Amino acid sequence: MTAKPVRIKITIAERIYPVVVKSQEEEEGMRKASKKINKLVGKFEQNYAVNDKQDVLAMCALQFASLVEIENIESREKILEVNDKLKSLNEQITSHLEEHS
Repeated sequence: MTAKPVRIKITIAERIYPVVVKSQEEEEGMRKASKKINKLVGKFEQNYAVNDKQDVLAMCALQFASLVEIENIESREKILEVNDKLKSLNEQITSHLEEHS
């Protein structure tokens, strides 16, 4: 059963944004994400002389987007590694079967 969409308010960098969520999981995800963004905003404001929220939010977006891209690159590398191992295993099995047939 699909839950009825609910409008919630999310605060990011001291501004409130209305967001529509379709489940408790989505709401929890949105709230956790906003907490991470706000924490990173505070970190950037504290560590760098950045007064413009737009600049801080752009830096946050870059940070989060780069983490996603790094994860994608690492996942592709792992998939290639697994494929190579499976190919090698398949070749060994085929060779073994040919020897015994």
